[in-house]
Amino acid sequence: MNSKGWIIGMLLSAASLSAQEEAKLYRAPERYVDGRSQAVLRMEARDEGLVLPCGTGPDSCDTYGAREAVVIEYEGVYYLHYDGAGKEGWLSCLATSRDLRHWTKHGLQLTLGQENQPDSKSASSPWLFYADGKWHMFYVGTQFCTPAPDRIPATPYVTLKAEANHPAGPWRKRYDIVPFVNEPGTYYSDTASPGDVVEQEGEYLMFFGAAAYTAPNQLGRTVGIARTRDLEGKWQVDPQPIFPATEQCENTSLYYEPSNKTWFLFTNHIGIHPDRGEYTDAIWVYWTQDLNHWNTEDKAIVIDCQNTRQVKGAIGMPSVIRVGDSLAILYDGAPGENYGHMGRGINLAWLSLPLTPPVK
Repeated sequence: MNSKGWIIGMLLSAASLSAQEEAKLYRAPERYVDGRSQAVLRMEARDEGLVLPCGTGPDSCDTYGAREAVVIEYEGVYYLHYDGAGKEGWLSCLATSRDLRHWTKHGLQLTLGQENQPDSKSASSPWLFYADGKWHMFYVGTQFCTPAPDRIPATPYVTLKAEANHPAGPWRKRYDIVPFVNEPGTYYSDTASPGDVVEQEGEYLMFFGAAAYTAPNQLGRTVGIARTRDLEGKWQVDPQPIFPATEQCENTSLYYEPSNKTWFLFTNHIGIHPDRGEYTDAIWVYWTQDLNHWNTEDKAIVIDCQNTRQVKGAIGMPSVIRVGDSLAILYDGAPGENYGHMGRGINLAWLSLPLTPPVK
């Protein structure tokens, strides 16, 4: 058979494969230069592209970028809390929608704390949870950032709390409640930033972003679990993360699939390039039927530059929410090959439900 006929034959063979068999044909790019973990399987999302650009928020609240979307639904309205990079720094902003595609921006939800407060340089990346008749917000605070105009938040990050009677605020900061902090000598010594919260048998579990320097200029990133039975009190951090820092993942959004009793954890993966260095190169998903036990082999790529419409550089934090028979994924990124932190907007992608892990 000549080369043309061989190629046609391969295409026809692939077209006849089931979706699960087809997933096995996909492979990740070449190994990372430092040998860090990589995903092999794919759980292919359908990308719609940019739905919320930066630069159009009230009072220039997102003039330099819109990132780290966290979405909830309340009384038929989607509330999107996102990081607006504005003239004062990165702060939580709000947009609302009824279809996840058309958004109305409402401006700042949080402001910078005073100079001596733990959120004096950024109050951002909030995760919301409703319980006890009110909304609980867990957000990132830091006293460090890069110079103006970017003012990119810098480690160490801490988890702080605010409260409101409605997901649109107004928000009351609770400096008297610090859920948990960085602990020297631990896997979260340099980053302890909030993540998705789920309730299980009266206990609240937060899957938080953790990081610690394993060597000079080498930050190991992973996900830990913090636990509490009182959202007004302290959280107890598990002594070990859910997977090793060699996974190089940060931020979480969880979905439970009732048809197969499986939890899916969507997270940002940090890749590395010999010329560009580290950057968030993909959204990965891990799965388990036990929230307390995770296997690093049970993972797949969901979104990367192979299946995005517009974003061909850095791909930011995911947030997922069920919409009918689909799972919506909101993530940040800028059109084209933009590997930096600025100029991003919020993009939308979809997975079909019920969600099943790809076959190994």
